[in-house]
Amino acid sequence: MNFLKRAWLVTIAKKSRTLLLTLVTSAILIFVLAGLTINNAANTAVKNAKSQTGATVTLQVSRDYMMSQMEKNRDSSSSSSSSSSSSTTVSTTIPLATAKKIAEKGGVSSYLFTATTTVSAGDGISAISSSSSSSSSSSSDSDSDKGGQGGPQMVTGDFTITGVNATANVSEFTSGTNKISKGTGITNSTADNEAVISSDLAKANSLSVGSTFKVKATVDGTETTYTLKVVGIYKSSSTVTSAQLQNNASNPQNNIYTNLTTADTMKGETDTLDSATITLSDPSKLSSFVKSAKKSIDTSKYSVTSSDEIYKQMLQPLNNISKISKNIVILVAIAGAVILTLIIILSVRERRYEIGVLMSLGESRIKIIGQFFAELFIVTLISIAIASAAGNVVGNTLGNQLLSSSSSTTQTTSQQNDGPGNGQGGPGGGGAPDQDNNSDGTSSSSSADSSNTNSQKPSGKAPSGGGMGGMMSMTKSSKEIDKLNVKLSVGDVAKLGGIALIISFVSTILASIGIIRMKPKDILSSN
Repeated sequence: MNFLKRAWLVTIAKKSRTLLLTLVTSAILIFVLAGLTINNAANTAVKNAKSQTGATVTLQVSRDYMMSQMEKNRDSSSSSSSSSSSSTTVSTTIPLATAKKIAEKGGVSSYLFTATTTVSAGDGISAISSSSSSSSSSSSDSDSDKGGQGGPQMVTGDFTITGVNATANVSEFTSGTNKISKGTGITNSTADNEAVISSDLAKANSLSVGSTFKVKATVDGTETTYTLKVVGIYKSSSTVTSAQLQNNASNPQNNIYTNLTTADTMKGETDTLDSATITLSDPSKLSSFVKSAKKSIDTSKYSVTSSDEIYKQMLQPLNNISKISKNIVILVAIAGAVILTLIIILSVRERRYEIGVLMSLGESRIKIIGQFFAELFIVTLISIAIASAAGNVVGNTLGNQLLSSSSSTTQTTSQQNDGPGNGQGGPGGGGAPDQDNNSDGTSSSSSADSSNTNSQKPSGKAPSGGGMGGMMSMTKSSKEIDKLNVKLSVGDVAKLGGIALIISFVSTILASIGIIRMKPKDILSSN
């Protein structure tokens, strides 16, 4: 009789054994398939997130360079008591030509150039103030020290002027936190002294598109009045911190967008930036782009910082799930092979007499092993069908539980690493509203070192934006991945079939070794 026919007859005849093997094999393959589908879903989510989020590179003045210049100026000031306050000012600007050289490289999808300063109110406009802004300076200082906030004393003036090349590239607008409600935003065609203001500021001063107002900028002790024309009004849904409300210029409602030239003029600069944030179209080319960008700048003075680490941190839960799912497949496959081997060993021992008779009749050992394998193969086919039906349900449930757990762990670790002092007062955070917002909608713009250079003038430069704060906001503006879409594919079923065959083959070989090595006479005599 053909060994395949024998395998079929044995499978039908021994229903309880077949049912047991089917249940065990199905359970094993369900978890194997769940691991495969979760791994594919995680990899797909990572790939989609990369294409949606992109990658950002920020050009700014090197912190080491700034510290060295501050040290030199401090030594110079101590040697001459007549040194003016301006002698201790450290430049944090970047030449516009240097930024353009990097932004015009291949693979750039968009870029954001920013230049910020503060100004005082002139005719036709008054800053939006809060009750806390009129509080005593001691109270303000006390509040600003809490939680590592930047402190309102870092910024003076009534308004923050944020010069940008295009408001459409500002993360607040790309994320939907700010929306142009009337008029137009800042573009490359925006004329000098044209401004985009918040709807709250417009309402408080009865301003509309086409209205004009005056602001005063002070550079090196000289006050100059500028007339700005409203060309756009934006509505913001961002939240505001108490620290921001303690100073008019720090209040996001008093943030006025202009073109770069206008902001530079008010700062007493020409063709300079505080930061340049460049977004790449292909995140996989981030490393090579950074290397190329560093060749175009003086690395002793400027630094190019990528969002790679922040980006990896954002996707860490998915990467963790991908690793866990691979381990699930490996561990379940090994455990499944061991369990099936033990079951088949018990089954084979019960069939010692059958094996001895077949061998005495001249049946080859290969065909006997083939029969055992065929029996298990039939069970495996049924189990694959069952696993395919239940795999999606188990995969979605298990995958999303893993994602939730991994996300919570990553968030907790991130908060512990950040600490309470790494809020707005840290790098990339600060008092004045800038081009980039944190995930909660609050502004993040100043650098901790800027307080030493900007507090010298009554209407000095606002703390420069960009840096890690800019990249954090651009990364977080993408929708957080909080759910895996686990779907069964033909490839998953094919992989499952291959793994099932390997498990069945290994189990059959291991279970058959003890009996097949014996001679027919020994087998029959032992019974």
